[in-house]
Amino acid sequence: MIGAVHNSYATGNAIHHSNNRAFTMHGTHYLRLINNVVYEGKGHIFFIEDAIETNNYLADNLVMKVKRSWSLLNTDQSPAGFWLTHPNNILLGNHVGGSDRYGFWYDLQEHAMGPSANLDVCPENERVGEFANNAAHTMGRYGLRIFHTMEPRTYPCQPMVYDESNSDDPYWQNPPIEANFWNYTGWKCNRDGAIGKKLGWVKFNNFKTADNREMGIQMSQTFLIGNYSGVFGNNLVIGQSNNTEQALLRSNPTGVVGPRTENWVANGIKFYNFNWGEAACFGSCSHCWHPQTSDHGARQYDVSNMYFDDATVLRRIRYGTPFNGIYHDLDGTLTGLGAGSWATHFEAAHNLPECQMDMTLWDGHICDPTV
Repeated sequence: MIGAVHNSYATGNAIHHSNNRAFTMHGTHYLRLINNVVYEGKGHIFFIEDAIETNNYLADNLVMKVKRSWSLLNTDQSPAGFWLTHPNNILLGNHVGGSDRYGFWYDLQEHAMGPSANLDVCPENERVGEFANNAAHTMGRYGLRIFHTMEPRTYPCQPMVYDESNSDDPYWQNPPIEANFWNYTGWKCNRDGAIGKKLGWVKFNNFKTADNREMGIQMSQTFLIGNYSGVFGNNLVIGQSNNTEQALLRSNPTGVVGPRTENWVANGIKFYNFNWGEAACFGSCSHCWHPQTSDHGARQYDVSNMYFDDATVLRRIRYGTPFNGIYHDLDGTLTGLGAGSWATHFEAAHNLPECQMDMTLWDGHICDPTV
């Protein structure tokens, strides 16, 4: 609780077999934590506590074997190597290897809490600091988890109102702020390499995922409409590598799963080795299978610059509940039918002259707009 500490740091330390975290940032800003190693700690290891802490610099730290704790906070029963309650902090070049739950968890709060409680601080909507060159493997669930909400905007504690009369900038009264996550690597996670639940103008750039049991990268909801949308760009997704265990080959994973909302864009994704069982490159309608998910409508995904290796070319899409996803192929690299083509699940109502049933490639229809 000492505020801004521009000259303070902890660097080159080794912490092992801790029963209560490793580093706690509590009411603290501008702290530098660099080149530290933590082995077998309980609860969240790098811990940002009250959701008011900003501009802390966490770089080149190594965390191994994160264990859950039943005697700290409830959230420590689902521990992360890095637990962030405020997004405006800097994470560069950190690695987490082995965790009962998560590697990096942005558990953003509605307001600052605890001794720092402040209704004028709204972390869910604050700008994101930096996240680049981080890696997580062998997680009990997710390598990178953004949950519940990340919707950065100019005035974080004010709502965003869509102004239909201003087509150039419908959010001019409270413009959204772009958030970029760069060069993350997530592999051998028991669920997903990376997942975001409810995101605003958030981009996953240059992600690399491999050997994840359920999904490589997943986004559940995009909140904003118009041009401000969730984006997956220039990602590499590998179904199985030469280091794959047999347990993965029984799980039939999906490479990239889109949200159950509109305005999601995927550009420049390379898929490799989804060539067994029911494994597939794309999936639709994130978490629509869950009984508590209320929104089960069809959604349009805009995709371009896709690449599929020879072993994967026949496994591009596996439609999920409720089988209403619509893929708009902007340049033809998904369907092979040219720019502006479409792919949908097989429905009798889709037997149109411009569409052809293609159960081998798609479990559905592909539609050529030129026919």
